[in-house]
Amino acid sequence: MSRSAPPLSLPKTPTGIPGLDAITGGGLPRGRPTLVCGSAGCGKTLFAMEFLVRGAMEFGEPGVFLAFEETPDELAQNVRSLGFDVKSLERRKKLLIDCVTIERSEIEETGEYDLEGLFLRLGNAIDTVKAKRVVLDTLEALFSSFTNEAVVRAELRRLFRWLKERGVTAVITAERGAGSLTRHGLEEYVSDCVILLDHRVTGEVATRRLRIVKYRGTSHGTNEYPFLIDERGFEVLPITSASLDHPVSNERISTGVPELDEMLGGGGFYRGSTTLISGTAGSGKSTLAARIADASAARGERCLYFSFEESPAQIVRNMRSVGMRLDRRVREGTLRFDAVRPTLLGLEGHLTRMHRGFRDFQPRLVVLDPISNLSSAGNADGATAMLVRLIDFFKSRGATLVMTNLTEGGKALEKTDVGVSSIVDTWILLRDIESSGERNRGLYVLKSRGMAHSNQIREFHLTSRGIRLTDAYLGPEGMLTGSARVAQELREKAAARARADELARRRRELARRREELEAEIEEKRKAFERELRESGVRLDEEEARDRRFSTDRDDMARSRGTAASAAGRRSARAGRSR
Repeated sequence: MSRSAPPLSLPKTPTGIPGLDAITGGGLPRGRPTLVCGSAGCGKTLFAMEFLVRGAMEFGEPGVFLAFEETPDELAQNVRSLGFDVKSLERRKKLLIDCVTIERSEIEETGEYDLEGLFLRLGNAIDTVKAKRVVLDTLEALFSSFTNEAVVRAELRRLFRWLKERGVTAVITAERGAGSLTRHGLEEYVSDCVILLDHRVTGEVATRRLRIVKYRGTSHGTNEYPFLIDERGFEVLPITSASLDHPVSNERISTGVPELDEMLGGGGFYRGSTTLISGTAGSGKSTLAARIADASAARGERCLYFSFEESPAQIVRNMRSVGMRLDRRVREGTLRFDAVRPTLLGLEGHLTRMHRGFRDFQPRLVVLDPISNLSSAGNADGATAMLVRLIDFFKSRGATLVMTNLTEGGKALEKTDVGVSSIVDTWILLRDIESSGERNRGLYVLKSRGMAHSNQIREFHLTSRGIRLTDAYLGPEGMLTGSARVAQELREKAAARARADELARRRRELARRREELEAEIEEKRKAFERELRESGVRLDEEEARDRRFSTDRDDMARSRGTAASAAGRRSARAGRSR
């Protein structure tokens, strides 16, 4: 095969167990045995039975269950709680359950024995239902009568080789040994796939983990994966992708509080983002989270509300006091509550419950209220790991996540006990402000990725008409809230009114002076016009006199000129006569 040729995939048999096929890349190795080991009570038998039942029901592959400790009736009764009707499958030839009881005392009387009889019995069962899947439960019971270790090892190899030759996909369960995966320490070496189930108790809280120890011929997940066994069967929770390749949305959704939307750049959160609301007890975290849920439900979008402190009825009643009718949203089907105490389940149980709740309801918004209580279901590190998985899970599905977190008084608010503050997209802090003998609330946005958010602290009010945020107010001695703010506002309003009155008085004075001045100007204008008219008359008279004078002078000049001419003529005539 050339280096560029794609690798040939190992044929696999899907188990149908939710989550397991994802981490195994398709299921168990087809036609090969898989060893499922673990301590007592970890779920080996249920795992094996679900492998057969789902194979018969979902993939059309009949199976044989060969038990060495429990009878068929006991097995059928045990798995009935998971919703599996194995009797019905037996009647339809989809499943065959056989029980082999091995009594050591009888063997000691009859001498050494080998697995030939088992092979014949198992082969007949496989042929009867044409089985594709086989379960042997458990190896310890099967080999309990073997005293020779060398014989045990030889028979083990022969058993695994026989199963391979029959071409069946087998699950063989085994008890965990001291310091090794199995008691004989050989089973894991001759198996093509080894799955370890672990049931541990830490701090009085039980958790179950699954790990794929080996899987020949294929890649697989190597982490410890939490798993849950409940009324729906066996479910493994894959650790979500760490590649951070989830889609993002540019759509903004309102928080239901217009003033908070303004603080978040005017549009609210990004859809599909994660928001953390933290604060001390009584600061209004749950009310703000409920308002966001109410706004989502009002838009016709489904909201799933996980509560770890209050019952749904209590939340509905409490929110009614601040103007929210969550009961109406519940009746409309846009809001669903899921309320349990954190200590009811381990962290994996809560993780599974939330995954199922999301898959069943398909919400656009999920609320966790509060996440700080989840530490009581395990430890802080476990709660952090669980929340990181949840955040990745909801982000990958485009759901918006809102979480509340309780912070203790006297501690730094910019820190959470569960350590998720660095991976959330938006962080809203609610803080108590004590002044003038009273306690009030303040809100500010510590961070909000991808938007120019406000850096102001605004007073946070819970009223009968809902949540209201008032503008930040800074008095001479710092930020004022509550009655101190109201008193200062009243003083400022009084000062403003006095200032307005003073300005109005001055305006009236100016207007009065203007009117007086305009009256004075009018009077002078009229006097001037009278003087002008009188002066005009006098000027007209003087001009008339001047014209008359000029006329008289001209007349006089002409009369003088005529007399001079006559005198001249007389003088001329007198000269000539002398």
